[in-house]
Amino acid sequence: QRGIHTSTAPPWLLTAVRLKYTPVLTKDPPLGGQRTTSTFVLDQPRCVFEDYGNADIWLVVALDRAASTFNNTARPGSPETAFQSFPKPVRAYMTLNATLVSYPCPKPAGDITVLRVGSETSCAQDVMRPTCNGPLPGPGPYRVKFLALEGSVPVAETEWSKPITLIEGRAVRSPSSISTKSSASMIAITTILSILFAILLAGLVAMLVFWSSDSCGGSSTFSKPESVTVRRYNTHHVYDQPAARL
Repeated sequence: QRGIHTSTAPPWLLTAVRLKYTPVLTKDPPLGGQRTTSTFVLDQPRCVFEDYGNADIWLVVALDRAASTFNNTARPGSPETAFQSFPKPVRAYMTLNATLVSYPCPKPAGDITVLRVGSETSCAQDVMRPTCNGPLPGPGPYRVKFLALEGSVPVAETEWSKPITLIEGRAVRSPSSISTKSSASMIAITTILSILFAILLAGLVAMLVFWSSDSCGGSSTFSKPESVTVRRYNTHHVYDQPAARL
């Protein structure tokens, strides 16, 4: 960032030229969308500050209701315009300073021509970086304008944008509500499982009783083994035969 010098000009002479340009949300948003819960994307002010080549061009982000009371003589990086104190007590902060070199006119082919407001998370709590482009603290609405300073003297400014409202995040249910609903669900599931287990157990008992009665009450038939008759045979040998007659 370029050095900021204190001006000795009286306040009534520090009137910036009002340029006929109004900042707008880009119609061709990059990945991430035109608006999120903490950021929004603007078109760069190309071909707007061509007559102010020696100026630093700042983006002023204000609460909608505080835009009309913003003091152009407030110094960037001062406690009066520090991001870390926004939105209370600071009602408008200054960020994304650039020189005219950053906004060439006409736009070279392939140039990125948008600014994502609220994209820096690393410096959001760092009081040593009061001009941090940190995440916006709520849905708004907000208004923005570009302000050109030569040293600390405001020399040109754009119109304020229309109110910009961010996407609101989904409401988070309270822990007690989540706990109550979880307990009710668990009770219902436990009851259903208990009923199913009782039915299964009753079925098993009935099957055991049926099998037991069928085994004990049925008639059993025992067959008497048939007697086995063994015939006796005489073996005729030579010594049994009568002596041969001569």
